[in-house]
Amino acid sequence: MDPSRKRAIRLTVALTAALLLAAALVYVSFSAGNQEVTASQFLTHARPGKTYELAGTVLVGSVRREGGTTLFRIRDPKLASVSVPVRYTGIVPDPFAGGRAVMVAVKEDGATAVGQENSLTTKCPSKYQAAAAS
Repeated sequence: MDPSRKRAIRLTVALTAALLLAAALVYVSFSAGNQEVTASQFLTHARPGKTYELAGTVLVGSVRREGGTTLFRIRDPKLASVSVPVRYTGIVPDPFAGGRAVMVAVKEDGATAVGQENSLTTKCPSKYQAAAAS
């Protein structure tokens, strides 16, 4: 067999294998991730045992601490009257507070979302206000 023909066949096989592996990687990346939901979507569609990325705003005045557990409510960004109670154990970011946008990986447990340990992230403000002059 001609050496240039062998090289062409090897190149075709290598490119085909690379394309198949890339497609498999993209498929696994998108199908394996947690599903991001808002409070209203979580309340209507959550299934026990499935993990969701609950996104929204911490309801002002809802944050309480009981030992190593932080209890708070996440408000739906579009439906201000809808919120989900969250029971979270783990590291709480410094900027965490009522009124702050957050994301946390949760599983449904009745009407409460149980946060996975150390999955809470807080959106930091893009601009800090200067301290008021006295």
